[in-house]
Amino acid sequence: VAPGSKIKLSAIDPSFKDKHESKESADAENAEHARRLGELQYLLYAEDRRSLLVVLQGMDAGGKDGTIRHVFAAMNPQGTRVHAFKVPSQEEAAHDFLWRAHLHAPARGEVVIFNRSHYEDVLVARVHDLVPKRVWSKRYGRINDFESNLIDGGTHIIKFFLHISEDEQLERLRQRLEDPKRRWKIAESDYTERALWPQYMEAYEEALARTSTEDASWYVIPANHKWFRNLAVSKIVVETMEALRMKFPPPRVDIDEIRRKYHEAARHRPGRRSARSRRR
Repeated sequence: VAPGSKIKLSAIDPSFKDKHESKESADAENAEHARRLGELQYLLYAEDRRSLLVVLQGMDAGGKDGTIRHVFAAMNPQGTRVHAFKVPSQEEAAHDFLWRAHLHAPARGEVVIFNRSHYEDVLVARVHDLVPKRVWSKRYGRINDFESNLIDGGTHIIKFFLHISEDEQLERLRQRLEDPKRRWKIAESDYTERALWPQYMEAYEEALARTSTEDASWYVIPANHKWFRNLAVSKIVVETMEALRMKFPPPRVDIDEIRRKYHEAARHRPGRRSARSRRR
């Protein structure tokens, strides 16, 4: 989403897929992206200078969990965190709406994925009239300031809206009902919220338009086809991390001195048998 531009989600086909791509070729490319993301995350962790925040937003059954599972699984849990934004707890509700986002923002060297995010406070809060318009309308600017502060501290931000159709959502909910392993995810609110689809689309359109900035852009991902969703998200994350041009930091010790002091000295210690002689 270009900064300052307006967006009409109804004009974007959620079933779009690159005409040159098939599920098979996309899966192969995704496997390569996963390998590369594992390398890049390790570099980010080792460098310990910058961090990455990935924001995933979308309607219920939009594919947020699946995106995390398929795109980010190759990353080392040491240095990677996922935080799901649910209904605010009593403690969270007692603070400013950005408090919990600050609390879970990435430290240097970390990749953090927000499953839903601070944007719920200009989406759900708006659609359900949880706060007056004069309150939620000011939050766009505060969100931009919050993200700008993170960026100034070395955090790079990528924001994805996973765009599915109403029909696709209903089909995914039906599949959950039929799958004993996924029924636990079903809530009646998944269905009652569908009646508010136009209001949510309007809320998303304004949020995307007012908070997509040069340094924290929104990407609208056609997500009816899960394989295309995974490909699009993984490609953007890889390109973003590669653009950081990360390097392994120099060693904190004199390597030659460590080698001489501990390895060469041990090899010449009196009475020490070689590994070869011990195996005999």
